[in-house]
Amino acid sequence: MDSLYFSDFESAGRAVLAFLHRRLGFDLWMVTRTEGDNWIVLQSEDHGYGVEPGTVFRWADSFCSEMVKGNGPRIAPRSQAVPAYAAAPIGSQVQIRAYVGLPLMRADGSLFGTLCAIHPSSQPESIVEEQELVELLGSMLSTILQAELRTVEEARRSEKLQVEALTDEQTGLYNRRGWDRLLASEEGRCRRYGHPAAVLIIDLDDLKAVNDKQGHAAGDALIVCASASLRSVARTNDIVARLGGDEFGVLIAECDRTNAEAFLERLRTALSEANIKASIGLAIRDPAVGLEGACLSADKLMYKEKRSR
Repeated sequence: MDSLYFSDFESAGRAVLAFLHRRLGFDLWMVTRTEGDNWIVLQSEDHGYGVEPGTVFRWADSFCSEMVKGNGPRIAPRSQAVPAYAAAPIGSQVQIRAYVGLPLMRADGSLFGTLCAIHPSSQPESIVEEQELVELLGSMLSTILQAELRTVEEARRSEKLQVEALTDEQTGLYNRRGWDRLLASEEGRCRRYGHPAAVLIIDLDDLKAVNDKQGHAAGDALIVCASASLRSVARTNDIVARLGGDEFGVLIAECDRTNAEAFLERLRTALSEANIKASIGLAIRDPAVGLEGACLSADKLMYKEKRSR
């Protein structure tokens, strides 16, 4: 393998998958990410299964989930002879008779995903002798991943500095252009690393009434107060923007549904304490439609809540 291929995690993954296919065969090699119930294919070297990057399976159904729990070996030339693999639900979805898998770890020791392979027919027992090589390559990928994830935080901070000019003058939040640019950058990271993310769309309920009854100065004060409430619950990595008029958006980076719903409750509390009424839609990023799709879903849910009022 040419060391030039190892400029980043993505190119290293492609090189490792191609090398292992040449070395061991197997119709499908994958680099995957686990996130909650989802098992997301980040990269694939596919020669017959039709599995593309972005495909999502159920983590609990996989051989890899059993391997990580220690219920099966990392290399199984005859996977049907391993009870945990023979019983795994994914075996009824695709033909699997041989398996290779090992975990990819984050720097804190938590599971990021797996390097794995499957084949529709049993393989020679001699492939077990290649376990040390596979583990070495998996460890290398984990090391590259850990270094690259550390740079993600720096990249986010740098991007925010670059778009500081794209802010809303009244609130100091990002404006629509800043939102779109940062959303696109985060979508790229979600696709590369399988990061989860959530989007909230917030629309103030009483701005028109305040403008009509108390004047536009009071309406402007309401918008500034709402912005402060959003900032008070947002984390450093989150993106808060004024999308126009009385509509705001929050992108919560690396956040699953449980944490996103907790964020939503904190936001509702902050707005209530500020005596601000607002309709809010929350959507979790689906890998099939990305953050743009999440924005559309959150917008629809926000309007649904507004109509229910």
